[in-house]
Amino acid sequence: MARKNEAKKATKREPIVLGIESTAHTLGIGIVKNGKVVANEKSMLFEYGIHPRKTADHHANVFSEVLDSALQKAKVKLKDIDLVAFSQGPGIGPCLRISTIAARVLAIQYDKPVVGVNHCVAHIEISKHFTGFEDPLVLYVSGGNTQVLVKEKGRYLILGETLDIGIGNMLDNFARSVGLKNAREVEQHAERTNEYIPLPYSVKGMDASFSGMLTQAQKLWNRRNTDELCYSMQETAYASLCEITERALALTGKREVTICGGVAQNRRLQKMLNEMSSEWNCRFGVAPNEFNADNGGMIAYVGYLLMKKGKAKKNALKPNEILPIPKYRTDQFKI
Repeated sequence: MARKNEAKKATKREPIVLGIESTAHTLGIGIVKNGKVVANEKSMLFEYGIHPRKTADHHANVFSEVLDSALQKAKVKLKDIDLVAFSQGPGIGPCLRISTIAARVLAIQYDKPVVGVNHCVAHIEISKHFTGFEDPLVLYVSGGNTQVLVKEKGRYLILGETLDIGIGNMLDNFARSVGLKNAREVEQHAERTNEYIPLPYSVKGMDASFSGMLTQAQKLWNRRNTDELCYSMQETAYASLCEITERALALTGKREVTICGGVAQNRRLQKMLNEMSSEWNCRFGVAPNEFNADNGGMIAYVGYLLMKKGKAKKNALKPNEILPIPKYRTDQFKI
């Protein structure tokens, strides 16, 4: 009788999921326990851009250290892990291979079930977790991606997206061309002024384009107008993002709006979207910065959702199926 009670308790235990993120500059390992991210450790290599091979080498070199740190913080051991989730794509090939190889090793050596996770969907789901939103209109903005999405029948449908370069990559490219490190430094310089320099503005329906703006800003740059150009790029680019989001809002009639991805950390963009949402009498929310940056916690959380929905076993990959998908589209992943 005691054994039966113990068995019942064991079956009621919430699953413990380990998530591995390595799509770009960040090696992240997160652990979800009792439905919450209890460990979210990471190490990043970003030196004036991403060198794929150097970045992949960095991820491989620090993997054991980051994994041990996550396990210690969560107070669990590898044997306690019920599921391993890894970032299958989209991302940079050499970087993606690190999470792929790690997941394969855990599957073979420790007999752990493994599921692949779409990196973009992970950003969305962790944002919904922290905002408490059920069915939001989503603006996803990161280095390589800029998309407006809604969920329909288990998939995120892309209503609009960038026609050329992702918003984050555009800002990073401009930053490096004028001697700055990245988009965060662009934000810092933009906060120093409100002098606007006209730049190309391109919106086509619910799609946007940023390459013309980038080219013109680079042509106009001199050492005296860095602040003004940073301010102007943010105002122009973010206005176009607000326009395509507002157009999608008018189309779908959603009552919740969230923003996610690395560029979602930008305070100016958050303010503009909040004001736009208020005009439409909609709730606006954003996850903490830690979870808008690339992280393993969001990958683990999607693995947890798959387990709770009974889809983890169906989606579990055999070792020879644990492969990266560098061009993994957001609407290809079902959850």
